[in-house]
Amino acid sequence: MEDEQTLSNADSDTSCQVGVGSELNFGAAATAKPTVSSSETAAVTPKPSEPKDYDSKCVFCRIAGQQEPGTEFLDCENEDLICFKDIKPAAAHHYLVVPKKHIGNCTVLKKEQIGLVEDMVAVGKTILEKNNFTDFTNVRMGFHVPPFCSISHLHLHVIAPVNQFGFLTRLVYRKDSYWFITADYLIEKLRKEK
Repeated sequence: MEDEQTLSNADSDTSCQVGVGSELNFGAAATAKPTVSSSETAAVTPKPSEPKDYDSKCVFCRIAGQQEPGTEFLDCENEDLICFKDIKPAAAHHYLVVPKKHIGNCTVLKKEQIGLVEDMVAVGKTILEKNNFTDFTNVRMGFHVPPFCSISHLHLHVIAPVNQFGFLTRLVYRKDSYWFITADYLIEKLRKEK
């Protein structure tokens, strides 16, 4: 079920590089040269910590941070979301709407995040309209449910036209199944949360 973005997981080097040669003026110490090379210093210097809402091992976090070359962004007009084409499209229109902030998957969402899901749906509709698809009765928008997610970063599948789904696609994106839920189903579930 490799329907999501599966790009190289090559880790980028985020280690700090410490420069040698800048001297501080502390009297006699100002003329002293460091005895440790820059490569040795870098080895003992801790790596900068990542923000809590970013995971360097997550391909969607790296895409959102523009660290994955080759990903063509679609203009989604929302500063908190990105949108791009699925690399293994299930239909003529298959887009992924992804929050820039790392959120594991649809099961970790809380009632306070209904607005995020609604924004994702609005972006999905806008992208379809920009690509000359306006029959929203023939669209499937939803989320894979763990353990059926190949990437653990919340992402909305926007797929159309549904009436052209093949057998396997109908199965993988089966409406409100154990493995795939629609955005409307998720919103209703979150609204009922106490």
